[in-house]
Amino acid sequence: MAKLTIREVDLRGKRVLVRVDYNVPIEEKDGQMVVTDVTRIRETLPTIEALIAQGASLILAAHLGRPKGKRDATMTLAPVAAKLGELLGRPVHFANDCVGPEVESAATALKQGEVLLLENVRFHAEEEANDPAFAERLARVADAYVNDAFGSAHRAHASTEGVARVIARRGGLCVAGLLMDRELRFLGDELEDPARPFVVILGGAKVSDKITVIDRLLEKADTILVGGAMAYTFRLAQGRRIGKSLVEPERVEVAKAALAKAAERKVQFLLPMDDVIAVPVPTDKLDKKGRPVVDYQNLRVNATPDCPDDAAGYDIGPATVGAYAAVVAKARTILWNGPMGLFEDKRFAEGTFAVARAVAQATQAGAKSIIGGGDSVKALNKAGLGAQVTFMSTGGGASLEFLEGAVLPGVAALADQACCCGGH
Repeated sequence: MAKLTIREVDLRGKRVLVRVDYNVPIEEKDGQMVVTDVTRIRETLPTIEALIAQGASLILAAHLGRPKGKRDATMTLAPVAAKLGELLGRPVHFANDCVGPEVESAATALKQGEVLLLENVRFHAEEEANDPAFAERLARVADAYVNDAFGSAHRAHASTEGVARVIARRGGLCVAGLLMDRELRFLGDELEDPARPFVVILGGAKVSDKITVIDRLLEKADTILVGGAMAYTFRLAQGRRIGKSLVEPERVEVAKAALAKAAERKVQFLLPMDDVIAVPVPTDKLDKKGRPVVDYQNLRVNATPDCPDDAAGYDIGPATVGAYAAVVAKARTILWNGPMGLFEDKRFAEGTFAVARAVAQATQAGAKSIIGGGDSVKALNKAGLGAQVTFMSTGGGASLEFLEGAVLPGVAALADQACCCGGH
């Protein structure tokens, strides 16, 4: 059922706790921590500005990274408060914690239209444990609750689910923000009865991450295009040689079942016909994140669906790009989730960028394109095409779970459109 949004309620004079998704990349530059991608912050501006216009005072709650319940100076939201203030064109107060007497006095002192950002809620272990007492402490500063953090809505945490229950129990409104509303509309309503042909593009590393989505989309799609490392599990299921390519042998039966279901339902299920391969050579180096660095040697296009024993596939090849682009060009609805290869390395990026261009061109020609979050969004932005698609989800795991048909706890906790009582 559709959820109540900030459009349908009056929050004038109310202190509103707004859960936002500010899990943004931050790096040290010239001795200062700075936000390097403002996409997620910018996406929340319509909700924040609408609430300011309504005359509410705003207390924003968010997380950053995985501090594991302990304070970590590298994951403070202080730089986000500064960046948000810049984007809003007004001061944003910052609280050094998310609960406690100082937070309560700062929230109480807010005037209509003022904004306070709380420190990282995950500095407290009780957040991810959805501890009821912690949810009560968070809720103490607010008359109403707005969830605009779709990317965290699949987690039943104190700031996404527990606090909504506390505020609803005492008769306060718990509604969706404008970004949350758009996510639910595009990933839900718009895909319920899509204009046809409906083309689904699925990539990424693992079949196991996407199998429930594949199964569900086989009920609706006209064509499914597969890329990324997950394609090699399907190739293995077809009895092909996959060399040293990333594969999930334990998922071969699942892949076979998906191929059989596609055939039974007459869904065109396309796998790469060629790929860009290389010989992976381990080195003794580690990257910035402490992961082993691999040297890729003898890069070449492999024109067959079989991979040589000493090589691995890292991108779709030119023939596959051409075939996929031709299918995308005829689509009326496109859903894309997952890159076509190791696009972070420019040597293996062309397949993903070519698909991005095809999706953008189809959109400009009148198709509706929905990008299911995560790396697909990164790839579109990297290719400078983010503004040329219909909708880009801010959720990674949340998008997948929602597309699978799962009930997201952060959404379930909000009031349904049928009632304005703050209940469920």
